Amino acid sequence: MPRRRKPAPGCGPLIPPLSETARPLRQQIFERVRAAGQIARVQLAKELSVSPASVTTITSELIEAGYLEEVRTAREAEGGRGRPPTALGVRAGAHHVAGIKLSDREHTAVIVDFAGNLVADEAIARVPGAMDLAAILDATETLLNRICAKAGIVRADLSAVGLGVPGFVDSPGGIVHWSPVLSTRRVPLAAAATARFGLPVHIDNDANLVTLAELWFGAGRTLSDFAVVTIEHGLGMGFVINHRLYRGAQGLGMELGHTKVQLDGALCRCGQRGCLEAYVADYALVREAQTALNLTHRETQSVGILLESLYDHAKAGNAAARSIFHRAGRYLALGLSNVVNLFDPELIILSGERMRYDYLYAKETLSEMTGMCLNTGRPAPRIETHAWGDLLWAHGAAALALQEVTAGLLGPAREMAAQ
Repeated sequence: MPRRRKPAPGCGPLIPPLSETARPLRQQIFERVRAAGQIARVQLAKELSVSPASVTTITSELIEAGYLEEVRTAREAEGGRGRPPTALGVRAGAHHVAGIKLSDREHTAVIVDFAGNLVADEAIARVPGAMDLAAILDATETLLNRICAKAGIVRADLSAVGLGVPGFVDSPGGIVHWSPVLSTRRVPLAAAATARFGLPVHIDNDANLVTLAELWFGAGRTLSDFAVVTIEHGLGMGFVINHRLYRGAQGLGMELGHTKVQLDGALCRCGQRGCLEAYVADYALVREAQTALNLTHRETQSVGILLESLYDHAKAGNAAARSIFHRAGRYLALGLSNVVNLFDPELIILSGERMRYDYLYAKETLSEMTGMCLNTGRPAPRIETHAWGDLLWAHGAAALALQEVTAGLLGPAREMAAQ
């Protein structure tokens, strides 16, 4: 498995200079400072191609508002005269946000400060099966209270909460159209959670959260276009175009797991047949294993235990177990080749707990993907496997909350209101 890169200072997309001008200049300046970790005013002016006077004026306003602060930087050589040079950094304690991910197996949460630094993390196990809205809110509130206590803050100290669930999520509208963790459809989760917690709550699906985590904290910070494919209980995808997460016209795009690969094929948990997920996700592997390995007498065991059993059989040389992983790998290769042919990303990141099962991304699988891509004479996009663990998803939820808080404080709506 490729070794994870050492993270760059700061957090947030490292957008090249002059590549985006739609946001107000004060928001661009703040986000560039946060992404850099520390940066001098003269460098800000150079990168944004604006006058040093404009940068000085705006950064002074941001310092007065409590969003930025001056930080002393180390001299290049010892013994220099005069005051040490100063740079700008985010005032980390100005705001705190929570990121929470609800899943089939456990719920995880993090709290980060305004600079993106991790303050606390927490996880709680959950009872398997779908829950109604009241039960989901109860579980979320329990986790939120525990993470705040661990961080040494009260809930009212939070500026926002990012909340992620698997399934079909309309992030702008705050609606969960379907999720395996919810027993009903078209749930107004954002509004219900906002009313329950007394805090702004922003929601998205879990694949988008992993993508935001990579965009803000991981390998995608310097990339303009990349894809993240998640393989866990389901199969999802998030996609970044021009340094921004793409959701589609109705906020429900990039559902790679529910693209069709077989007419009238295997039943998917979404209720339709022939979805890619129904051949690659863990419940698909267990379904095949129960038949091929006669595991039906273990139906009361968890999916995780059954998967481990299947994996152990494959590692031990069991031909049926190996064929199950090989078949899933071929379907994964088909899905990835479609992503390449449609979007031509610079990088595809395979993420999620199932990355431990290396048969899903073995060399032959990736080679088959390359063979199904258009033969243009150019190399295929890089493929990396990242198994960060469950806190990755919660970090993505925190990035969502940070993004919304920043836009509310410094974005176009705030700028128009001030005029």
